[in-house]
Amino acid sequence: MVNFVQSLSIAVGSIRSAKMRSTLTTLGIVIGVGAVIANVSLGASFQQYFDDLSLSAGSNYIVVFDKEPNLFHDNEMKLIDNTPGIVAISPYKQKSAEVTYYSTSKHIGFLGVNKEIKEIANIELEDGVFLDDNDKYVAVIGHDIAYEKFGRNIFTRNSIDITFRTNEGNSITKKFMVKGVIKKSKESVIPSGIGDDVILIPVSTLNEILEENDYGAFLAMSSSLDNIKETDEEVDRRLARHFGVPTRDMDDDDAKPYFMVNQAEDLEMLGQISDALAALLTSVALIALIVGSIGIMNIMLVTVTERTSEIGIMKSLGFTNSHVLTLFIVESIVLSVFGGLLGTGLGVLGAYGGQSAMGLPLVFPIEMIAIGFCVSVIVGMISGIYPANKAAKMNPVEALRQK
Repeated sequence: MVNFVQSLSIAVGSIRSAKMRSTLTTLGIVIGVGAVIANVSLGASFQQYFDDLSLSAGSNYIVVFDKEPNLFHDNEMKLIDNTPGIVAISPYKQKSAEVTYYSTSKHIGFLGVNKEIKEIANIELEDGVFLDDNDKYVAVIGHDIAYEKFGRNIFTRNSIDITFRTNEGNSITKKFMVKGVIKKSKESVIPSGIGDDVILIPVSTLNEILEENDYGAFLAMSSSLDNIKETDEEVDRRLARHFGVPTRDMDDDDAKPYFMVNQAEDLEMLGQISDALAALLTSVALIALIVGSIGIMNIMLVTVTERTSEIGIMKSLGFTNSHVLTLFIVESIVLSVFGGLLGTGLGVLGAYGGQSAMGLPLVFPIEMIAIGFCVSVIVGMISGIYPANKAAKMNPVEALRQK
């Protein structure tokens, strides 16, 4: 009776005696497992990256945009603010103007907002303080505005001149004191335009200068991400009634003079993208693993042919079919385990290199790596069963005749 330890010893001896053959057998599983682990890790990294994009864009945000000019005013803002579940709201008015610092002038986009935009959009300051309800001619500027746009640094308490153009074509220049500088921002999926090259000023000051009283959009914040969809729907119902949208058209976005997005929808959309990407990467990796398993089977079949005489001698010495079958399967498992370990290391290194090169979060799902390793062993064992079975069924007399 050949026990497992003896089978393992014989398998290791066979592997050592045919290094080239063993290397080629192992290479297939190394590439397959490495591809699986690298691609699964990259898929998880992309998932984390997309989640970070949305979460860094704001806290439980609901954005309401107008479809026609002069639609939103203070009444609409109060209506949204009084909706159950809404804990903060800021008007949002986007314009562009000529900004002058010393003798350099640039055409720059800016936003009229209130102080609550800081919490809603997760704005972090590098220096200074944020806008307050009592502020008038003050500004909070983006990182690139402060340090790159004008060829010299703009610090808090410095002044910039902003030249506005009214609808009548008149130019109005006002001096604004820089109150704060926004920290270098991450990429954002929220369509708010709050980034490194924008200037924030009080929306009341902007409307006063332009002699207007409307807002282009509202950024609101729900009390939690769990109830954001319900809150969004309630805001939608109230606005629809306010603008006279018939109940039968509530589900028709084209019938409404506004449109809305929220963080839950963005997360869902990004989740679908990341899931599709992960599925694609995993499919490619599984193909590589299948190709590797076919390689193992081919090499093991060649091994059986090469060792025909050896098999005949083993059977003449009393080795049964089950003994021969066990020996070849153990050899296949040893190669698979060794290849799985090398493939795991290669996959982790490959994922690390890819994540670092693309600036993605470093994510290594341990459970998926463990599954990848186990799959390598299972695939190797399955791939070795057919050649092992072929070897076990050989007629010892016919096998001994082979040279």
